[in-house]
Amino acid sequence: MGTVRGMSQSDGVRRVGEVEEFKALAHPLRARLLGALREHGPATATELAHRFATDTGSTSYHLRKLAQYGFIAEAGDPGHPRARRWQAVHRVNEWSATAMAATAEGREASAVMRRQQVDVLIRDVEGYEAMLGSLPPEWVEASGIGDLLVRLTPDSVNTLWARFYAHVDELVAQDAADPAARPVSILVSGLPRDAA
Repeated sequence: MGTVRGMSQSDGVRRVGEVEEFKALAHPLRARLLGALREHGPATATELAHRFATDTGSTSYHLRKLAQYGFIAEAGDPGHPRARRWQAVHRVNEWSATAMAATAEGREASAVMRRQQVDVLIRDVEGYEAMLGSLPPEWVEASGIGDLLVRLTPDSVNTLWARFYAHVDELVAQDAADPAARPVSILVSGLPRDAA
């Protein structure tokens, strides 16, 4: 989940253009359901309800909402023709921050989305700390978190986004077949501060 710039629909990117679509995506449980489908592959409402400790009816409702706006679709399961399995349709979502900031609803949905991304970071930090004693030294050395405060123009920040995501894609392709590769959570932000 997140704003991704400089990618096309053919890259597996869904452009969210309407506030109603964005509100559907920004719902906390829906965002987690979509994230799970992207990370773990197709699943039923029952499987996802078990994963997130929710009831199946509520989970099914939120999956249908995601499907209504085209974020997920049914995945055929020949072994279980009556089981409704869902899969993510796109690898990532992008949206115009300017368009979402133009209305109160868009601003509210954007705020919810930002806080969800911070929650993901907190869960990732807690998970990392829990397994730190069992991680191989090379993973301990490679892992980290940092922050910078720099002076940039909006054009330079957009250039940074484009280069960052292009480089991530190159590295993912490079490491695709390497058995040492494992899932790595990367959260980035570029938020202007008050000039005062």
